[in-house]
Amino acid sequence: MLRRWLILCLAIQSLATPAALCTEPNSTPNHIISHIPRQRVESSAIAAVGYSKRRHILEIEFVNGAIYRYLDVPSAVHRDLMSAESKARFYDSKIRRHYRSVLVQPRQTSQSGN
Repeated sequence: MLRRWLILCLAIQSLATPAALCTEPNSTPNHIISHIPRQRVESSAIAAVGYSKRRHILEIEFVNGAIYRYLDVPSAVHRDLMSAESKARFYDSKIRRHYRSVLVQPRQTSQSGN
């Protein structure tokens, strides 16, 4: 596979194509780009919630900056989360560890030197 990649790069370079096209291919993306709009919520742990009805994807942005995508989540779970008195408690009891999740963005670390 690597040999084919090198041959392809050499062929492309000989056609005066920029060498930047010959960077090693990445087999898995490093991050997910989310296009699901998120709505701000009142919560001690959750900053915003988004849901795709078509794809049954729930995205939760936490106050620490982390964003997780939960897969195969029924719309009723999203509705119940949004109407829950405590969104953090609802998340802990009904979503966390109940649905497969994917990290969209890691939590934000403090930039201070303390």
